[in-house]
Amino acid sequence: MTTTNPDQAGAGRLVYRDHASRRTQTLAATAQRVLGSVAGGRLSALPFAVRFWDGSLIPARSDKAGVPTVLIRDRHALSQLLYEPNQIGLTRAWVERSLDLEGDLGAVLAQRERFAGVRLTLRERARLALAAWVAAGPRVLRRPAAPPIEAQPQGQRHSEVRDRDSVRHHYELSNRFYEQMLGPTLVYSCAYFEDPEDTLEQAQERKLETICRKLRLAPGERLLDVGCGWGSLLLHAAQHHGVRGVGVTLSDAQAALARERIARAGLSEQVEIRVCDYRQVTDGPFDKIASVGMYEHVGRDQLGRYVSHLHELLRPGGLFLNHGITRLHQRPRPEDTFITRYVFPDGELHPVTDVLRAMESASFEIRDVESLREHYVLTLRRWVANLEARATEAVREVGEMRVRAWRLYLLGSADGFASGEISVFQVLSARDGAAHGLPLGRRAWLGA
Repeated sequence: MTTTNPDQAGAGRLVYRDHASRRTQTLAATAQRVLGSVAGGRLSALPFAVRFWDGSLIPARSDKAGVPTVLIRDRHALSQLLYEPNQIGLTRAWVERSLDLEGDLGAVLAQRERFAGVRLTLRERARLALAAWVAAGPRVLRRPAAPPIEAQPQGQRHSEVRDRDSVRHHYELSNRFYEQMLGPTLVYSCAYFEDPEDTLEQAQERKLETICRKLRLAPGERLLDVGCGWGSLLLHAAQHHGVRGVGVTLSDAQAALARERIARAGLSEQVEIRVCDYRQVTDGPFDKIASVGMYEHVGRDQLGRYVSHLHELLRPGGLFLNHGITRLHQRPRPEDTFITRYVFPDGELHPVTDVLRAMESASFEIRDVESLREHYVLTLRRWVANLEARATEAVREVGEMRVRAWRLYLLGSADGFASGEISVFQVLSARDGAAHGLPLGRRAWLGA
């Protein structure tokens, strides 16, 4: 079989003289040639090296020492990228280990903005498929299966049934896995640092106390914790501020451990944990409400319903604190991402202005807005350190695929907060109808 010499190919066509000469082409040479012919050449000079399973290498554009090397271990990685030439394909190959890395994963993820907006036309995808077929054989064109840990939500988006399934996909992994990553406080949201050298446990205890002070919790008050996790905030509020608490979660595993921790603390008569959707809570009024790291699961179309329902549950003059991750820009983001497939199915991030607007529409008065963006960078890096220090145990708990997905998620999120792509805000508001009781000065209010 004889065709045109590749040096004579025109208009970006990739063709080969014969099978014998095809075999003399290294995978790196083939890949480098075809990458330079697509996406306007934006993929031709990479900030990291790429090594293929035949040992051939695409060098990084920089010759500095310590540049990471991406490893394409087998043709399965190419198959994943051919069918999903985006972060989904990259993640699938990564969790299956057909795509790996020598070097700093965080440094590679920090380069992702360089490839923002790269889109391949159908013609360019066909060109890549032909190159892969020539270099790796026809099996590379078989559609690969998605990894078994990938979420596939079913039913109406943000219905109670689908939300329950999506939340359980995330939280029903293993309580022990979360303990290994989060540490003994079991607080799964941004910590509050006064100094970068603070321990994670110090910063998380400070965050719990800060929330309690912002809410002006007093003995005997009734506190609702929406998305209570493993009960850490309720435990702190009951032990240090004397409240009576109700926590709701959709995770049976979380609820079981939260109840166990509450019983060990001798607080079972003071704190109740329910497995239910926040929309199923009807036994108000509560004096105060906290929602920490939960509203990201609500969905933009449901924000109005979310804050209106909490308004109904709160007494006049009561305080509501919403702590959640936000986007710092109005640009639309794709709904189908690595995080929605592997970490938070149906999770959505909104600009903080959307949250404020929804609160005001529900007759909440906004009293305080605080950004904790830099705090989350420090928090995530400590979670990564915990996970890496306990990698063997973590793999035993949830499997290597999930551990690889979570490492990718934590490092990518840390870079997102550090770069200002995303942030996290605590928003304190008061229900209308009575005086809120907050002092005039913020220093007095926080007890500083």
